[in-house]
Amino acid sequence: MVAAMQRSRFVRLGLLLALSLPLSTMVACGGNQKDPNHSNVKPGEMPAGGEWQGVYYSQLYGYLHILADGSAANGAWRTTAGDSFGEMNGEVDGNLLRYTWTERRIGAVGADANRKGNGYFRYTVPKEGEAHEIVGEWGLGDNDAGNEWRAVKQKNMQPKPASVKPDEIEGRVQGVDAWDDSGGDAGESEKKKDE
Repeated sequence: MVAAMQRSRFVRLGLLLALSLPLSTMVACGGNQKDPNHSNVKPGEMPAGGEWQGVYYSQLYGYLHILADGSAANGAWRTTAGDSFGEMNGEVDGNLLRYTWTERRIGAVGADANRKGNGYFRYTVPKEGEAHEIVGEWGLGDNDAGNEWRAVKQKNMQPKPASVKPDEIEGRVQGVDAWDDSGGDAGESEKKKDE
């Protein structure tokens, strides 16, 4: 009889462990994992001497020009390849800038000509006396993470967001107005357009 009671206790204990294992596994393995497409960054204090307004350089994304007024910030960039330019608008909270962005491929038309998404930057000063940096991520659509963006603040450069936009000729789609059917010199047709 004692052996039967002990066996019954072991069975109940085994069932209790078997039922609790999936719950503890779910909490330990998946319940608290970071979503790679959404950031969970919190704002902190702006580093001493830090200022959001400025021009930042990234080898991939080129020059990012940021204008800041109070808690509002907007900016524009052009990739170093020169094939895309973008605009961003966001809100500053201490050392954190959260933004929405739109990027346009120069000369492209159709569904993949424009991309949109969200992102964030954290303003940092690696060591006293070193160049200030912004470090963050961007994502497509509703996502604000998944793609790293790191840039170094440039000294003695004033932000000019309009400078990254393509001019009228550069922004044209290839093939449009490419043929000169006037039968004359190309210089002649340009003179007629200017008149």
